[in-house]
Amino acid sequence: MKSKPVRQSQTTITELMIPSYANFGGKIHGGIILSLMDKVAYAAASKHAGTYCVTVSVDRVDFLQPVEVGELVSLHASVNYVGRSSMIIGIRVEALNVKTSIVKHTNSSYFTMVAKDEDDKPTEVPALILQSEEEVKRFIESMRMKEIRSKVKEEMDDAKSNIEVARASEVLKNERCVIAY
Repeated sequence: MKSKPVRQSQTTITELMIPSYANFGGKIHGGIILSLMDKVAYAAASKHAGTYCVTVSVDRVDFLQPVEVGELVSLHASVNYVGRSSMIIGIRVEALNVKTSIVKHTNSSYFTMVAKDEDDKPTEVPALILQSEEEVKRFIESMRMKEIRSKVKEEMDDAKSNIEVARASEVLKNERCVIAY
């Protein structure tokens, strides 16, 4: 299997934000942006893997600034890390106001994608050729994020399995809830 450079799978999708994408406040629904992020992550991952890919996780999506009707949203995706069958795709979302030419960064996120074969089983992906310090930095950052995610998952699983309902009134005494059973 031949290795591939990061630039070979870099993908940008640009879409006009139309009124039907807006919520009651006139801002674009977060779900619309998430759907576009999933599409660009798929495009970058499948270009690298050369096969069908699925989303297995999304790391933290913070909506930094609202997106307005009429803006052009560009989603820039790059394969930052590859494992055996998984890839971490970095995504940067920017909104361009065409009247003012102002570009604002609205989101960044990381999608973990897995390549699948014809039998819907995980399949190996090409190694990633890193051709700049920035690409090396992103690969190492992704490795660290993967380690942290694993530790957080363990802690979350532990927290869920060790909830002491018997101590609920003590644990919840300063919270905004009322126990009524």
